[in-house]
Amino acid sequence: MIKINRFEEIFIIHGIQNKEIANLFNVSESTVSRWVHNKQQPDILKFYKIAEYIKIDIRDLLHQSEWVKKK
Repeated sequence: MIKINRFEEIFIIHGIQNKEIANLFNVSESTVSRWVHNKQQPDILKFYKIAEYIKIDIRDLLHQSEWVKKK
């Protein structure tokens, strides 16, 4: 499975609980859990709002592309 987002690591670093994000978007905790485990991805606006909520750059929520790592 390709890991697209870094929600799990970022949430741990910033002490964010899935429940907080679920409340932010009025979705279930299981939906956020699917995002955290890269089984599903939120739309780009949600990425933006999560970054804004945590006060980080949106790029910090994404794993670096494999082709960039190989350079």
